[in-house]
Amino acid sequence: MSRISLKERIHQGLFLLDGAMGTQLFARGIEAGMCNDYLNIESPDIVFNIHQAYLEAGSDAVLTNTFGANKYALARHGLADKVSEINKKAAQIARRAAGEQKYVLGDIGPSGDFLEPLGNLKAEECKEAFTEQTKTLSAEGVDGLIIETMTALDEAAFAIEAVKSVCGDLPVFASMAFDRAGENYRTMMGVDVETAVSKISSLGVDAIGFNCGTATLQEYIELAEKFVSAIRASEQTRVTGHGARVTILAEPNAGKPELVDGKAVYKVSPEDFAVAMEKIHSIGISIIGGCCGTSPAHIKAVAKKLKA
Repeated sequence: MSRISLKERIHQGLFLLDGAMGTQLFARGIEAGMCNDYLNIESPDIVFNIHQAYLEAGSDAVLTNTFGANKYALARHGLADKVSEINKKAAQIARRAAGEQKYVLGDIGPSGDFLEPLGNLKAEECKEAFTEQTKTLSAEGVDGLIIETMTALDEAAFAIEAVKSVCGDLPVFASMAFDRAGENYRTMMGVDVETAVSKISSLGVDAIGFNCGTATLQEYIELAEKFVSAIRASEQTRVTGHGARVTILAEPNAGKPELVDGKAVYKVSPEDFAVAMEKIHSIGISIIGGCCGTSPAHIKAVAKKLKA
């Protein structure tokens, strides 16, 4: 390829990811409740156009449309046997949009099930599901993997181990979803920032951070500060297994959603989002993108402000 490796690129300053996929699909007429991942097969042009819009807005990378493309999440739609086909198509669509100049991250979301003893999902079954997904994404030439929106630390660890067992040479990003909990921030499963940073960074990831959640823009800025402090406070979190500093990533929603006519609506403007992301970047976070409610307009505003 004509550009430097993703491992090198993320240490060269601002690296701008894309924004939301799900809410962009809804904006294009896809009904809630459908399997968004199956659209890679059923409506590939819609997925391609979203990728293209983000790249034109200034994204350096796009995430494959595979957030729920593990066998447990797909089983809820009767598509457990389509893991390989869905992930393959997703990677091909993203690469077609990104070309050889921009980057493609294989997107891996949670299984949606609880691990034992809270649920019935066994550790090895969980690892196998993430391994199956990773094998296809890596075979199709993604530049790296991003494990996102995790709330359980053990599931995040299993996903990281699975990904690294398949493609240990590719960069791995790991991100958890936090909410405000009193004066602190925790995931739905009670994981705080310091614990997440300590555990995940010890597994040799290249980047660690946060995405999604239900926070205001100001709370996302506070969360960013906590991440930077946690990284700097521990020698363990300064160095990965490869001897490189861990990079921090942030993919906030477009603010806290409001319920309007029974639907979650994100009202933060692209300009206000860009102002918040400028503050998050100035704190010391170099990998930046958007999650729920963000659009190509939000990413374009960030690119205009930070890439000028």
